[in-house]
This record gives sequence, C-alpha cells and structure tokens, in this order.
Amino acid sequence: MAAVQGSLVEEKDIKTEPSNDGGGNNNANDGRVLSTSPGSSASSGSNKSATGAPEDQQTLLAVLQFLRKNNLTESVEILRREAGLPEDSLDPKGGDSSGAGSGSAAGGVDLEGGDASSLLSRVTVSSSAAAQAPNKAEDQPDVNVVLSAYSQQGDPALYEVYYSGLKKFIESVLDCHRAELSQVFYPLFVHMYLELVYNNHESEAKAFFEKFSGDQECYYEDDLRVLSSLTKKEHMRGNETLLDFRTSKFVLRISRDSYQLLKRHLQERQNNQIWNIIQEHLYIDIFDGMPRSKSQIDAMSGSLAGEAKREANKAKVYYGLLKEPEIELPLDDEDEEAENEEGKPKKKKPKKDSMGSKSKKQDPNAPSQTRIPLPELKDSDKLDKIMYMKEATKRIRLGPDNLPSICFYTFLNAYQGLTAVDFTDDSSLIAGGFADSTVRVWSVTPKKLRRVKSAADLNLIDKESDDVLERIMDEKTASESKILYGHSGPVYGISFSPDRNYLLSSSEDGTIRLWSLQTFTCLVGYKGHNYPVWDTQFSPHGYYFISGGHDRVARLWATDHYQPLRMFSGHLADVTCTRFHPNSNYVVTGSSDRTIRLWDVLSGNCVRIFTGHKGPIHALAFSPNGKFLASGATDGRVLLWDIGHGLMFGELKGHTDTIYSLRFSRDGEILASGSMDNTVRLWDATKAFDDLETDDFTAATGHIHLQDNSQELLLGTYMSKSTPVIHLHFTRRNLLLAAGAYNP
Repeated sequence: MAAVQGSLVEEKDIKTEPSNDGGGNNNANDGRVLSTSPGSSASSGSNKSATGAPEDQQTLLAVLQFLRKNNLTESVEILRREAGLPEDSLDPKGGDSSGAGSGSAAGGVDLEGGDASSLLSRVTVSSSAAAQAPNKAEDQPDVNVVLSAYSQQGDPALYEVYYSGLKKFIESVLDCHRAELSQVFYPLFVHMYLELVYNNHESEAKAFFEKFSGDQECYYEDDLRVLSSLTKKEHMRGNETLLDFRTSKFVLRISRDSYQLLKRHLQERQNNQIWNIIQEHLYIDIFDGMPRSKSQIDAMSGSLAGEAKREANKAKVYYGLLKEPEIELPLDDEDEEAENEEGKPKKKKPKKDSMGSKSKKQDPNAPSQTRIPLPELKDSDKLDKIMYMKEATKRIRLGPDNLPSICFYTFLNAYQGLTAVDFTDDSSLIAGGFADSTVRVWSVTPKKLRRVKSAADLNLIDKESDDVLERIMDEKTASESKILYGHSGPVYGISFSPDRNYLLSSSEDGTIRLWSLQTFTCLVGYKGHNYPVWDTQFSPHGYYFISGGHDRVARLWATDHYQPLRMFSGHLADVTCTRFHPNSNYVVTGSSDRTIRLWDVLSGNCVRIFTGHKGPIHALAFSPNGKFLASGATDGRVLLWDIGHGLMFGELKGHTDTIYSLRFSRDGEILASGSMDNTVRLWDATKAFDDLETDDFTAATGHIHLQDNSQELLLGTYMSKSTPVIHLHFTRRNLLLAAGAYNP
C-alpha cells in the first residue's frame, strides 16, 4: 500500500475475511481501499464514502484538511470530487482543526476529542509518506498515523500491556489452537520492539525486550542477539537483516479456526496496535482443516521470514533424469569373451534398475532433452563414459549389511587454513582451496601432474602419431601437486569440471576463476559478485556453473560468457552453498536466512522454498535419481526433502556440530554426512525414502509427521582424529572418500 507523499488510504469498517482460496493476504482485501495521489483518479467504488455514516465523513474531512495544510490542493480537489462533497465543505473556518479536535469541520460535524481517537483507529496509512515527513509527527497527533509503518499511533507504555494481553489470551485458548497462535509471538515481538526503537522510546524498548525476549523460541536466539544491540533509531539504518525483516512479510501458516479466534480477540479488545502490525508485516497463509501440532510447526519454522507460502511449492518440477546417450560398450580384452557375454548383462541389469537413472525409457518426470541447451559430447567424454560404465559393473551394492569402506584424506600442517575440497568424478585428482588465497591440486593416483609443453616445443611434435596426447605433455614439469596463484583472498568454493580439464574456484575477493588443468594457469576471472563468493559448482553436464555469495544472489554462468546468464535473487541473507540438480535444469541454494530454494535454470524462477533448519545451511546433496534432496546446517540436523511434492519428510539427528558435507552413494542407497564434530555418519537412505507417504492432503496443508527414527536409520558413526570433515565423495565403485584438515 505504498503511495506518494500526501496520498491517503482510507479503510472503511475493516473487514479482513481471508479470501476463499485459503490465502490470507489481508492487505489485498481489507474492505474498500481508496488511494489517491496528486494527478491520479481515485479508485472506483469510493464515491459512496461521503454519503456513508457521519464518522466516515469525519475521517474524510480530517484527511482532506491535512492534505490542504500541506498544500496538496490538487489531491484535495480530486478526493473531494470523487467523494461528492460540496465545495464549501472545506471552508477556512474548519480548515484549521487541530489534533485536539476543537475546530468544527464544515458540514456541521464536530470533531470532539473522543472522536479524534476513534478516527485514528480507522485510518492506517502507507509507509512511504513517513520518510518524507518525519517532523510532522509531533505537531499533528490526529494524523500521526499517516506517517510511517513504524510510527503508527500507540502509547509506548501500553506496548507491554498489549503484548501480555495477547500472551494471556493465547495461553488460555484450547491446546489445539495454542501451538498455532504462538507463532505470532516472535514476529510481533520483533516489530513492536523495532517500533519502539524507531520512535526513540529507548527505555521502553529495553524494558519490553527484557520482559519478553525470554519467551521466544530457542532457535531465534541469534536473531534476538542482533536485535538487542539495536537500541537507537540510527542503528536501524545500515542493518541489512533488519531491513529484510521490515520489508519482507513474515509468513505464518494458520488454520482458519485459529485465525478467526485471534481476529475476534483483537477486534473485541480494540487492540489496534497489534492488529495493524499483523496486517502491515505478516502474511497469514490460511488453510482449511485441523490445526497443526507443536511438533509439526517446529519442524517447519525457524527461518528469517517464517514458513514458505504454500503457493511457493506448487509449481511443477521436472526432477527426472535426462536420457543417457547411447554408447556401445566395447568388449574388454582382459575378460575372456565368453565370461563377458554371460557375466556382463547379468551384472548390468540389476544395476540399471536400482539406479533408475541409466534406463533408456524417457522418465515422465524428466525435462525434455532440449529444455536447456547442453554441450555436445566430445570423443573424450564418450571414452570417459565407457570407463564409467566399466567401473559401474564392478560397483559394490551398498546397504545396511554392506557398508562402504571409508578412506580419509587428512591435510596435515595445513596452516594455510583449508577452506574447501573437491574430488574429480573418477577420483583421480583432489583439489583444496586455502585461506592464503591459493588453490592446490594433487594427483591421488601414481600418475603425476604434467603441463602442456610450450608453443615452440609443440611445433616440433609429429601431429599424426598415435600417442600425440602423451607427447604434448612436458615430462620435466611432472609433480604430485601444483599450486595455482591468482586470488587475492581466501578461497571458499572449489569444483572440478566433469571432464577434468578445468577447475573453478570462488573467493573472498568477489571473483570466480576458471583454471586449466592442462596448463595449470588461470583462463578467466568472472566478476559479478561484489562481495565474497562462498560457493561454486560445475553442472554435471559441464559448461554451466553456479555461484552464490554474501550479496544474497546466486548467479548462473556459462564458461564462455563474461556476464552471468541468470541471477537468482530472493534469499534474505548470504547464499552459503549451491548445487546443480543431476539433470542440470535446476539449481538449489542454501542460505544463512535458514531457507533452501530450488530455482529453474530455464526461467530463473524460484520453484521451491524449504524451511525447517534452525541455522545457516552449509551442505546440500541430491539423490542420484533426482527425486530427493538432503540438507545439513549449523543446527547439526540433516533434513530430507521430497522435491516433487515440495515437502520435508525426514530428519536425521545425531551430529553435534555444523554439517559441512553430504553425499549419496552412487546408487542412492546410503547417505553419508560429515561434520565439524569430527565424525562421518552413514544413514540408510533407502529406508528413509521407503517410509515416505505423500498423499495430497499432506502436500496441501503441510501436516507432516516426522518419525523420530534417526537411531534406526543411523548405520554407523566413524570418528576421525580431531579432523573436521569438510568433504565427502563416493568413488565410482562406492568407496567413500572423506577429507579434512587435522586440527591439533
């Protein structure tokens, strides 16, 4: 309801029946809203207002006088004409009526002091006028309301009374409604506190904070700590978190019965202060059906802006996998032909079914092959695919009775501060990003790392020879590791391209660099983020990559473009981790606003918002079949999400510190999680997914039933020797590799 200075919003007999579709955006339907600005015509349906009840006329006249006082004569004229008032209705006699209500308005209506206050409760006005006329607040009490979203009327001394009154009411309602209505406490508390601070009532704000901050849910502790340091109006200016809280609506999901109870209570008590905040700053998503229980609400709450609106998770997501290119598997020389013919198909068949990914039939939930342009397969890619298929035949089937071996790569003496690790898909190279702004690459196989020869030497090579690819490598440069210099700040994210020719690194210096693993030099620096870039990842099909950083925007790039192709904005705080969906059509981002968002690469739209974590998110992993997502955060919980239905369906508890890495085994049977608590834990993913019941009702209302079965799903916990686990990787044969820096 923002408007130009001097414009006005008149709310007549505030009716806020939520719309029938269960959406509860009250602002959209609070009765007739009449808003006029200089030079615009008033909205239709408003010309009945003058002929309505006498108090409507008072309201209108008071506002007209205010506009006239501020020399907005054009608005006055338009509004007067629209309302059908006679021209002399605003003669100078009445034009001077002050807030005390002594002057008499023309038209014979007396503005008694008592009426002036009832008038206040009826006029609530947009926020942008406030910024432009802050000094008017003191000398015109009757139009105090016209000022800012945070300088609505209200006696600072009464805030405690209002809040404790509401608290008493909510504590007295039936248990089934209490849990739902308690969600209102936190956003109300924050906005009332900010309102007090904004209006320079420092001592009242402090008392209000001390009295009620202890009642808030434990997972808002960090936010409250930030809040408690804001005690003066000046502090509010540069604080981003707070600006978000003010501008984005806090979403609450409440059943219709609970909402009606709350509304009735506030209207009976004439508790306009609280009602105004609810209308101004909260979005109430109303659903029909049973109220949710405390545990169901706790599972979903905790993010900076409340829960996701149900609409946010309704869009169709093509989570299926793309069809694999058909590549004939050549017969192996080492295998005897006969065994090969018998053995291979037998071995292959169950593999295919279990993975569900390499099947030749098009998955009905998969996007079309051409939905987004993907790079063509080169010959080297085809060779790699063949290698992959050969390895896959030797893959170990994992399960509760058949756990993977874990091989831990410990970085010793990493005094440069190890900040990121990645393995190539074939597990032949490992790269580390360091706080001293270097990137280091190691070969994990006996094969050493070599550079391509210089141009002069390349000219001498016989281009026709069979082993030309060997000859272009310079043996003199062979070594086990290489150091890549170029960033001017710690390297926070690192990712190998699927074909192992390139390496991406993102850094505190705001750039992402693409390195060649043939020459071990930097090819491109991508500049787009203005602040540290926390994470970056190559698409599973190469060519595209995603990055996210402190500027709260994730960006999609292609290696041959200087500028990003897509910018995904919507998070309210840093984008801390980014991942591609296995079909490359979607990316997922985790943020320190404690939400996870899934974005469509084609349209740039956000198609899923997942809330439930109680701390910044640091790990994300898609299941190999593309249907599920696992996420880990500083709260030490792993949450499991069903992408198709847009629902949380599992919670894995066990870690005692931030989870930094998650990885599914190659066939999706096991989920491995690595944490700052120096452990790797293995979870039974198959069992977690099998227990999943999604009927349409759960999807519609978000009534999720999380079983507390973490202990049954936990298959093993493996301690490292004081080494936080910052990366996990399953080899093509399902050996689990873990990496971290020893922390003496």
